[in-house]
Amino acid sequence: MAQVEIRINGRDYRIACEDGQESHLSNLAKYLDGKVGELVDEVGQIGDTSLMVMAGLLVTDELSDTREELEAFRNQTARETQSAIDNTEDKLASQIDALATRIEQVADALAGDGSQN
Repeated sequence: MAQVEIRINGRDYRIACEDGQESHLSNLAKYLDGKVGELVDEVGQIGDTSLMVMAGLLVTDELSDTREELEAFRNQTARETQSAIDNTEDKLASQIDALATRIEQVADALAGDGSQN
């Protein structure tokens, strides 16, 4: 198991992570540190625990918004896909009907030719 040294709000933390995830964890920590920095600019140094809770809530709010957007996108995509399927089915049904009519016309023409012989 790998260990990563991160810094949030000027404090160093040593965090364990899966091998190969060090860079990802460092990027997450930088993002969180940025959120904490924004909060410090707004409300000052109100304590690490309060800042971490507030930053966690901000990130969770962003995640919630992103999940809602993703769900809306999935629903829209599903509706568009179903509409495309329905349109394709309608077009195919029309083409099959036209072919059936044409086959009947050819069959009638052939039957008419056969009765004259």
